[in-house]
Amino acid sequence: MSTRLFAVGLSHRTAPIELREKVDFARDGVGAALSELAARGIAREMVVLSTCNRAEVYAAAESDEAVDDLAAFFGEYHGVSAAEVRQHLYVHRGIDAARHLFRVAAGLDSLVVGEPQILGQVKTAYTAANTGHHTGTILNRLFHVAFTAGKRVRSETGLAEGAVSISYAAIALARKIFGDLSPLRVLILGTGEMGKLTGLHLKAQHVKAITMASRTRASAERLAPQVGADVVDWTEIRSAMERADILVSATGAPAAILSRGDIERVMKARRERPLFIIDIALPRDVDPAAGAIEQVFLYNVDDLKGIVKENLARRSAELARADAIVNDEAAKFAAWLQSREIIPTVVALRERFEHIRRAELGRLQHKLTGLPPEAQSQVDHITKLIVEKLLLTPTEQLKSVSDESLAAAYSDALNRLFSLPAPEPSAEAQEQPAPVSNRRNS
Repeated sequence: MSTRLFAVGLSHRTAPIELREKVDFARDGVGAALSELAARGIAREMVVLSTCNRAEVYAAAESDEAVDDLAAFFGEYHGVSAAEVRQHLYVHRGIDAARHLFRVAAGLDSLVVGEPQILGQVKTAYTAANTGHHTGTILNRLFHVAFTAGKRVRSETGLAEGAVSISYAAIALARKIFGDLSPLRVLILGTGEMGKLTGLHLKAQHVKAITMASRTRASAERLAPQVGADVVDWTEIRSAMERADILVSATGAPAAILSRGDIERVMKARRERPLFIIDIALPRDVDPAAGAIEQVFLYNVDDLKGIVKENLARRSAELARADAIVNDEAAKFAAWLQSREIIPTVVALRERFEHIRRAELGRLQHKLTGLPPEAQSQVDHITKLIVEKLLLTPTEQLKSVSDESLAAAYSDALNRLFSLPAPEPSAEAQEQPAPVSNRRNS
């Protein structure tokens, strides 16, 4: 039985933030999701990729039915109705699944195109699956090629030059609103990767003051010198919000940390002075209902799409070069995948025909012994030519198939029709990337 490659998921391109919050595999850890998938027996190999803007499962399975099972898993695992999830899911098969992953790893499918964190997140997702023994020959090869594609795009194009993170897009949005940021006071909640990047970008804008807060004060104190920020205790964030012009919230909290009531009390103390809130966390840190409060201007990651479009326009030439690299790596992977599916079948088919030819010649040997050696050699040569001609067209047709699913179907059919022996599995390098930060930004 041949193995199929699939990618099933949803992202900021297909699903609203409300749904992405619900299907966050990282909430309970991707290890738990991988274990549940393995227990269901849906696929031979699997990797779960979960960031704040995407939830995806890459799988190698023996049947196309795995797609429906994977789609159902998204809803069942998170307690979300199938109808709510399915309309936002995308499915990629074979080489299209590979190309999709390569684009993800290269930052081409991110909210902010070219952002640097996603490649590390893909490595972390693979490492978790590989460490848990959930990967094999196909996904090992797939993800290592993805790492190569991501590295090539970063080194061979200018796509990643400059600041291209979600936090940078948030600061770009603030500049659109205020113009000059230098007279403003900014409060940052959260000291993870996004909080750090936000602080560095704000420092570059020479804002009047930066204040940072974290549930763990020590982490804020470690980061504050790098961004030139003051630190307040978590219990003091309300008074800090009363003084700030901009609030950037980027914690890793599992649920909202600021309710509408919290914001209403802050606004009362501010005497209705406008407050701009940029919530770049997922799940969101701020209750969306707070955006309805007078003089509160609340933005989340989905509101950054305008900034992203400008980013795309400036990087169009680099995008073309990056896409060419992705397509080059996808073609190499397709050739490997095809050779894995087709070539063993072709070899086995030829061996079966050759076995039949020799068996028939052996059965007729008593009739051929009376012929001179030259004639016997001619019979052997002619029968070889007949076999070659019989196999020429099907061999060429098999080798020309570029669709992985179709190639697998042809291989399965030939293996069944001619009872071909199963090919020996090839040895595959098990290189594991070094663990990287799993901060979820893309």
